[in-house]
Amino acid sequence: MTDRPLKLMDRMALTENEAVLVHNPSNMFWLSGYTGEGVVLIGRSFRAIITDFRYTEQAEQQAPSFSVEMTDKSTSHDHIVARICEKNNITTLYYEDDFLTVREFETARKVIPGVEWKSLNRKVQLLRQVKDEKELACIAEACRITGESFERLLPNIKEGMTEKELALMLEFDMLTHGASGLAFDTIAATGAHGSLPHAVPGDLKIKKGDMITFDFGAKFGGYCADMTRTVALGNPSDEMRKVYQIVLDAQQMAQDAVMAGKTGKEIDAIARNYIYGSGYEGRFGHGLGHAVGIDIHEEPRLSMTGEAILEENHVVTVEPGIYLPGIGGVRIENTVVVKKGGCIPLTMPTRELIIL
Repeated sequence: MTDRPLKLMDRMALTENEAVLVHNPSNMFWLSGYTGEGVVLIGRSFRAIITDFRYTEQAEQQAPSFSVEMTDKSTSHDHIVARICEKNNITTLYYEDDFLTVREFETARKVIPGVEWKSLNRKVQLLRQVKDEKELACIAEACRITGESFERLLPNIKEGMTEKELALMLEFDMLTHGASGLAFDTIAATGAHGSLPHAVPGDLKIKKGDMITFDFGAKFGGYCADMTRTVALGNPSDEMRKVYQIVLDAQQMAQDAVMAGKTGKEIDAIARNYIYGSGYEGRFGHGLGHAVGIDIHEEPRLSMTGEAILEENHVVTVEPGIYLPGIGGVRIENTVVVKKGGCIPLTMPTRELIIL
């Protein structure tokens, strides 16, 4: 791992009298490797994790280059931050105004006097966008686990099973085949329920002719996978076959266009224009994709408003869909690594229609 705190400080041109205070757990993990609760405080002459008794040993093990400061009943995180800032003559403190609540910020300002508070302005998230080789390896492994779990599930899908059962089977398989956790709550939506892009699995039973959409992902090494496949139990209707082929074509065209130097808006338009031009205008209402990393939804976005230019080693999803209320839906999603002149897919199961 590169020296990420130093990379952040250099990018910010941080002076000896400035420090960065981090509350967002994903940013704390990226900077230090620590996965517990608390805060991270970084300056040119110090790096500290401030936490309570439950996590001090964990912090020492996960982040050996950081000092670990422990809170107690009379000494809060803010009190310790104030002490470290005073000791090191810190006059400016950068904080995450996209994460702290108003109440937390007001409390911190009272307890940590004598510093000017400035927005960190998502600078850690900006650095997190381009993945290093270790991060790419973790995401690739998360995607491998995810895809293989899907392929193991397919022979076990039977008429009469509920969406909940399918979701639990997928999750159990991922967790027993190397996943350290789940990237997000699994979606398993059958029949008409598939028209809800973020359907919550329930007691709805699968029946012959249903399309079933699975959106799920394993976590490995702190990094997420994201995959969607739609399959059919028995022969689907002619309309749903047609919808599937349109979504598949849109996904392939958009994925083929992903490369460094393009904007998310350009890639989104390829899939959206094709779907709308095929007679389904307004039935693809979400963005084409998003970046994936420590968090399941990161920047940049592939969307109608995605102005950011894709860079090499961004990891993004390509996930067009068509959703027909009262009938059903289809979504197909791959996670890919952006490269010069193209992309590398990390999601390996077939995108062709699977009829069980």
